[in-house]
Amino acid sequence: MTSAENTTGPAPPSGLWRTLARGGDHSPLPKGLDAIWDRAAGASAHAMPRRRWLLKRAERVLGLEPELASLGSDALRAEIEKARAAFRRRRETRRNVERALALIREVAWRELGLRPFREQVAAALAMHAGCITEVATGEGKTLAATMPAILAGWRGHGCHVITANDYLAKRDAEWMAPVYRWCGLTAAHVDGEMDPASRAGAYAADITYATNKEVAADFLRDRLTLGRKRGLTETLVNRITGSRRGGTDRLVMRGLEHAIVDEADSLLVDEAVTPLIISADAGEAGQTEVFETAAHMAGELARDRDYRVDTQHREIELTEAGRSRLAELTEGLGGIWTGERRSEELVVQALTADELFHPGKHYVVHEGRVAIVDEFTGRLMPDRTWRNGLHQAVEAKEGLEIQPPKDTRARVSFQRFFRLYRSLAGMTGTAWEARRELWQIYQTPVVRVPTHLPCRRVERAPRLFGAASAKWSAVLEEIRSAHERGRPVLIGTRTVEASEHLSGLLEGAGLEHEILNAIRHEEEARIIADAGQKGKIMVATNMAGRGTDIKLGPGVAEIGGLHVVATEAHEAGRIDRQLYGRAGRQGDPGTAVTFASLEDELFRRHGPGWAARIAERDPDRELPSGLARRLIRRAQARAKRLALRQRKGVLKTDDWLDEFLGFAGKDV
Repeated sequence: MTSAENTTGPAPPSGLWRTLARGGDHSPLPKGLDAIWDRAAGASAHAMPRRRWLLKRAERVLGLEPELASLGSDALRAEIEKARAAFRRRRETRRNVERALALIREVAWRELGLRPFREQVAAALAMHAGCITEVATGEGKTLAATMPAILAGWRGHGCHVITANDYLAKRDAEWMAPVYRWCGLTAAHVDGEMDPASRAGAYAADITYATNKEVAADFLRDRLTLGRKRGLTETLVNRITGSRRGGTDRLVMRGLEHAIVDEADSLLVDEAVTPLIISADAGEAGQTEVFETAAHMAGELARDRDYRVDTQHREIELTEAGRSRLAELTEGLGGIWTGERRSEELVVQALTADELFHPGKHYVVHEGRVAIVDEFTGRLMPDRTWRNGLHQAVEAKEGLEIQPPKDTRARVSFQRFFRLYRSLAGMTGTAWEARRELWQIYQTPVVRVPTHLPCRRVERAPRLFGAASAKWSAVLEEIRSAHERGRPVLIGTRTVEASEHLSGLLEGAGLEHEILNAIRHEEEARIIADAGQKGKIMVATNMAGRGTDIKLGPGVAEIGGLHVVATEAHEAGRIDRQLYGRAGRQGDPGTAVTFASLEDELFRRHGPGWAARIAERDPDRELPSGLARRLIRRAQARAKRLALRQRKGVLKTDDWLDEFLGFAGKDV
């Protein structure tokens, strides 16, 4: 399963093999003086004038265009083969890298009719150097990523391009395949419908496009296939001797050598708080009645008297009165209810499902099952379940058939998983705010690349109201005003429930619109691509359609371009910037504005205590723009600190599991 068949010598251990050989990069986060030194190193890394240096190198790459444009096809192929041989032998001098990128630019022009701009070349150089590159929305990240992917593919050990969803993985692999073929490489994609044989074939390609969830799940499945091997030596001996105990013939991956992560802030930071788990049926179907009983008992308890809800930390705590009431409810019941602690855990889980997990926001009932809604993309995840009985608690709350609980077979956080790659780089439209965390967790500096054309987007001051009803009235009037001028409007909502609510308001106002949320996601890319047409009104859940360009229709630029309306401030300001980035792409005009209320989740969980009192006392009040901006920033800062602690907690759990449970034993 290594790439030795494509090389003239034995392949160095990488990815899965490196995990077996060294236990992977599981070094814990630095503490004390080490942490101070690490922060200083990160600050120094970000203070370096990388952008100016990268743009200067990109100019040299563009300077080779006249020479290479004059080459015939055979001569160009010969030059590419010479460059490929140099990278195979690890002769990656500055001159070789720059000439290789110039060759790839020429191939892209001949095959796709696209020639990367100076800024795209600078982004490619940054990714080749192992940086997270901030490239504005609409600046051509897909094409920029092909350049470092080809350089990595030429080394002979494969490159994974990690995308946000299966659609983008398939689209980008097929779109860029002609460039890869010209450069002597193969490209493939992995999606959730593939069988193991097809997956193995895709991972055997030089360039493999896949989502973070698919790649991490395949890594875990391969790890389970290998079993409790002592390390690399035993695995290789079993393979050489043909022992069936080796299991290597059933692996689908050939290693974790190089990764380029698209939407890096989302995949490396936002989604890193939830570990990926491979589970199997526990074989205890009779337990499902327990969750129904717990849901019934939860309905007998009163909020504030029997239990307290901590919305900020999303926790439920029983009071002494609640424990006494629960003891009365479980009296006379046998089995699992004879244990006081287990009874409390089950009822608290039922209360959590009832109080903190809401339909249309955290999940939807789809085809008789609870389907989780991805908080960051707004998409359904029908093959995912919450653990520790929470999924069964939600099913009991909804009165659905309860699925048996599952046992955990393997677990990995995305933080730990991406640290296993020998080389990691990425790109996104919003990474600068997360630069310290990206350095601390992954040791990758962030580089900001300027836009190819000056940004003409106008970002208006946020508007903050006391109550949600006043906010929605103002949003409706904002949409109506822009629509009357013929401007296309893209409205971003955080939840399915909010998008459906706004859709009802628009229908009541006689405004024709399209809605794109977790329930209507099949035609996502096609729908979002049309959002720039004149007079169009589009309601989209969170960042639905991320990765798809919105091009302005005829005459739209002359009337101001696309108008983006955010109906709620997100806990991460980067997500607000991502939504804003839909307007003003490639030098187009555009505007963006945020509407929020003190009843929104951001302020309920992270806002000051007096904010709720304003919402109650003066619900129709609109706060001054300066105060609104400060309140939003303050709440987002608190949310950011809490989320960072949660992500660090996941990483510490990984370290604990490694130390005490020996998930991946080190070679000794």
